[in-house]
Amino acid sequence: MTDKGTVVPRAGAGTLLTLIRTGRASTRADLVRLSGFARSTVAQRLDALLEEGLILPTGDAGSSGGRPPETFAFNRGAGVLLGADIGGGHTRVAVTDLGAEVLAEDEADLDVAAGPDAVLGWVRDAFARLLDRIGRAPADVRGIGAGVPGPVDSATGRLVSPPIMPGWDGVPVSERLARDLADLAGPGAPAPAAVADRDVNIMALGEQRAGGHGRRDVVVVKIGMGIGAALIVGGEVYRGAQGAAGDLGHLRRGTDEPCRCGNNGCLEATAGGWAIRRTLVEKGYDVRTSQDIARLARRGDHETIRLVRQAGRLVGEALADVVGLFNPSLIVIGGNLAEAREPLLAGIREVVYERSQVLASRDLQIVPTTLGSRAGTIGAALLVHEWLYDADRISAALG
Repeated sequence: MTDKGTVVPRAGAGTLLTLIRTGRASTRADLVRLSGFARSTVAQRLDALLEEGLILPTGDAGSSGGRPPETFAFNRGAGVLLGADIGGGHTRVAVTDLGAEVLAEDEADLDVAAGPDAVLGWVRDAFARLLDRIGRAPADVRGIGAGVPGPVDSATGRLVSPPIMPGWDGVPVSERLARDLADLAGPGAPAPAAVADRDVNIMALGEQRAGGHGRRDVVVVKIGMGIGAALIVGGEVYRGAQGAAGDLGHLRRGTDEPCRCGNNGCLEATAGGWAIRRTLVEKGYDVRTSQDIARLARRGDHETIRLVRQAGRLVGEALADVVGLFNPSLIVIGGNLAEAREPLLAGIREVVYERSQVLASRDLQIVPTTLGSRAGTIGAALLVHEWLYDADRISAALG
């Protein structure tokens, strides 16, 4: 399914739902043409989707003559999704409609080192408050997506030896959140679907699907207290064999500076928000978070600007290597430290363009995130949206 004129070979109701929810088809004629199904098959599959409440009739399309064709749309209001973007020192949550449009959101400074009970407990309570605020019940939740600042085993959904998350090893984050929501819904309530991934992967998914970039080979970098990266290859997030791809912050960069992961010389140890905070605190500044650092830079504090720009150069050195290996057309910079804006971006651009091969960097753009602080929560909602409405899963259930 690559463009509006391509026939889609997969059979089943899931194919039709994908065509409708992605906006590629809205009429029976569109669905017949793009799916390759017989008209009678399309009619049967549409009836099944309508009966399940997955699509809605939306009236008649314009017509140059004769009876106008009936149109259909994805039923975005048939429930809600929950998204959690858990960072090293800050967590954001959101309730969205089924199409990942944000309806309500909240955030808090939370150190993941406080442990899963404290962090996931806040997430659970924040979800409950947001649902109440918009007049929705826990039973309306169709799925939960979550991002965490550590490697998630794609087969089990459990964190595996996360370097900056003491006490989180082996924690099934998605399972915990699903169970908490079921408890909120009452005795005997089924747990909603839940999916977890690395925080930078959900940010990349949000940028790719909702950020409007339109590129298929992209590097997305999240810079906050830590540093992570995600690769988008051919329009899809690349996770690697076990879901551990993109650990940019713990690549060794030729120094002996101790890193909080226990190793020495990691990029994070000199360019992460926690490293900048350490230097500023030594100089007498009162800073706690990467947002504090970004605010100081935006206010024009010369020392903070110098440190942030230097961090950008160090990140640029690592990204120049990535450009040489991967040759992306776009690098997107996000995360709380990226709110410092020009000093960080200027440092990154300076080194990437200086050190990359001409052919690889000639058309390369390095830009700030389009979605800003919402990229992670929107991406988390999209993560579970795509799991719920996967064409094969829907076809297996409805035929």
